[in-house]
Amino acid sequence: MNWLHRYRVQLYCRNSIWILPAIGIVLALISAALLTRMDRAMRWQLNVSADTGRLILSTVAASTFTLVVLVSSAVLLAVQLASAQLTPRIITMVYRNTYRKLALALFVFTFTFSVSVLVRIEDSVPLVSAYISAYGFLLNLALFLLFIDSVGKTLRPSVAVRVIGLAGREVIESVYPSFLKEDSVPVNPKVTDESQPRMVSSLEDGAVLAFDLNGLVALAQQANCLIELVPEVGNFIAAGDPLFRIYRDGKKLPETKLRDSVAVGEERTLEQDPLFPFRIIVDIASKALSPAINDPTTAVLAIDQIHHLLREVGKRYLAEGKETDAAGEVRLIYRTPNWEDFVLLGTTEIRQYGKDSIQVQRRLRAMLLNLIDTLPNRRHSVLQQELILLETSSKRTFPDLHDQALADSGDMQGIGGSYNEMYQADQVGLSAHGN
Repeated sequence: MNWLHRYRVQLYCRNSIWILPAIGIVLALISAALLTRMDRAMRWQLNVSADTGRLILSTVAASTFTLVVLVSSAVLLAVQLASAQLTPRIITMVYRNTYRKLALALFVFTFTFSVSVLVRIEDSVPLVSAYISAYGFLLNLALFLLFIDSVGKTLRPSVAVRVIGLAGREVIESVYPSFLKEDSVPVNPKVTDESQPRMVSSLEDGAVLAFDLNGLVALAQQANCLIELVPEVGNFIAAGDPLFRIYRDGKKLPETKLRDSVAVGEERTLEQDPLFPFRIIVDIASKALSPAINDPTTAVLAIDQIHHLLREVGKRYLAEGKETDAAGEVRLIYRTPNWEDFVLLGTTEIRQYGKDSIQVQRRLRAMLLNLIDTLPNRRHSVLQQELILLETSSKRTFPDLHDQALADSGDMQGIGGSYNEMYQADQVGLSAHGN
């Protein structure tokens, strides 16, 4: 199994909710057969009649199946509400929740186990199997209550954006493991080979999900060539678009192995795409700022997470987009997002859609000012430019000087904090108008 097949299997298992319940069915059938056989061999019997035992296990099985239906309905409802109220790109996060997978698997296990034991009851009721069915149902009932509590809390915007923010920090740390140093200067890799490169095109449509960095370096080293991955992770490519450029010969490098080193799919994933969590959070903020919803407070919650993600990116050394072999020879060139890409994605659309909201304007300004105070000087240029655009937008949107002064004051809560600073900014703005 090559890297592409392994990646697709892992991604499918991570995003699927049915696999653990299916395993639970198999385990339940095996456990029921072994335990009932052990009960008969040891002559362990429950001190009730066979009819009473059948009634108890029938009740357990029917009640557990009801829990399975309710849990499945709750998951589908959570997916529908999350897609409608937040963004469709958060659906994957709902299916990836490990607790929900385990809870559903245990419900299915208990149901299958109870039915399997029920059909094996003859003149007596097996003791251990009956106890496992009965107490397993009580455990399922407790897990069901926790499940409903978890689903209800997950649908809150504050929890949703926080979960995405935590996932975003993990991918940022994995893609950019090194911290930024003042004397470190990123160098964009350039191909000095002037010969005509060999082109390898894509055979399928979709977004670039991930690529096998180590595998591509090994391939380039074996063929003694330089490989350039043309699309950036997260970009959409169509069939026939350039996927690789091969420099320094490399004619014997099989195209199949190259294509098997890049995963292309229907929707972007978080594994190697540090821009994707920004995209999801910005989409949530944009939908909250739409006229149909008009919920600027949710947008402020989204900006809170964007704020921390930008600081996490800003203090790290962004990859140069090149990999070398053990001898120090550059073997792979690939594209990575730069600091400007993160800032523009995290601020532009929210600034445009939230131009009529003083709350959003103030929270954005507070974020930009705080990032300027806490990040190295080389990160300040694009942040200062965003401050100028924010001020220009507020002046164009709010004709009243009082509103302009409010919008031009940073507030970590949007509206509700820094009252003294807000009042002083008001007076400065009004005094300037009077003069």
